[in-house]
Order: sequence, then C-alpha cells, then structure tokens
Amino acid sequence: MSERYWHHGDQYAGDHLDPAGCPDDPLPLFRDWFAAATAAAPDKVNAMTLATVDADGRPAARVVLLKELDARGFVFFTNYDSKKGRDLAARPHAALVFYWPALDRQVRIEGDVEQVTAAESDAYFAVRPRGSQVAAVASPQSRPLPSRDELVARLDAVEATLDGAAPPRPAHWGGYRVVPHTIEFWQGQPSRLHDRVQYHRADDGWTRTRLAP
Repeated sequence: MSERYWHHGDQYAGDHLDPAGCPDDPLPLFRDWFAAATAAAPDKVNAMTLATVDADGRPAARVVLLKELDARGFVFFTNYDSKKGRDLAARPHAALVFYWPALDRQVRIEGDVEQVTAAESDAYFAVRPRGSQVAAVASPQSRPLPSRDELVARLDAVEATLDGAAPPRPAHWGGYRVVPHTIEFWQGQPSRLHDRVQYHRADDGWTRTRLAP
C-alpha cells in the first residue's frame, strides 16, 4: 500500500537573491544568513545534515552540529571510530546542508574534509558539559549494543575511574573541518521559481553563478 504526501498549498517567499548583489566571498553571506536564522528561530540553528560516502561508494547522511566556522571551513566534532569517521577515513569528502524553514532558506556545502588539530579538539572538549565528556569516553559510537543497560554499565565504569574529575579527551574523539569548494545559497520563492546562487572556489578566489530552480 502506497502513501502520498502531496501538499500543493505549500508556498515559499523571501527577498530575491541576485549574484550581482552577493559578496565576492560566500562566508560573509553565510554568516548573515546564519544570524538571520538565529533571530527568526534560534533552536538548533546550527544543525546541519552531513553526507558521507563509504569505501564502496554507498552514501549515508545524519544531522550533526556546526561548532566553529572560520576562513578555513566548517567544523564539527564526533567519534573518529563512528560510521561517519570510518567513511571519512576512506573518502575524505563530504556535503553539508543547512535548512532554515522559517526563512525558506537552504545552504548546501561540498568540500574536502580534514581532521582539526589535537589542540583544537582539546580546546572544544574542555568546554563541553562533563556528562558529554564522560559519554564520549564510554560510548562505542555506531557499534552494535546489546542493551541500554550495557551502555549505562560502560558509563558507570568510566565514572569509577574518574572520582568526579573531568576526563581527558579520548584519542578516538575530535573534530573535522569541511574545507568548502562549493557553496550554494537557496532562497525559496513563489511558484517554485527559487533563487539559487552557487559559489565555486577557483585558484584566484570564488566565482558565483545563478542556477535554475
């Protein structure tokens, strides 16, 4: 039995996006859009879909949180031994998607992926809530788990070694940076005539192009 999810009444609206009026570098535009999304609907505005491909070419996607952004790229943190970590070890390339429905906006990012430095991972791990720190040590992320009781037992075992202290960052946990070569800004418009501006990194900087909706 099939089910249909047709919602013909959905409409989009927003300011027009013209490549001629966009900055030469996409990151200032991303920061402006991120700030606008934060003002409009601040809950988990940094949530982004991360898509990876494994060694056999099979894709996978999940939502992670953007934690840092600078001229080098977009940073998130995770378990290096997780499914996403194993994918990135095999093929260090990824795509990110931000979607902010309150503004009818989407940003797509594609790029190469590198691990951040140990010092960068240490700095972020140190400011995480202690519970999250302990969980990062205890959880065999993405591995089969017989029961939640076993996970709690692993957590208790780690706690028993700490005596209330904060754990050091485990070697299997840290950050990745997506170094973008392509960034696309999508602004919803009525009748699906959406505005799309794609930036592509070239040797001498960024180029930008309007794409058909």
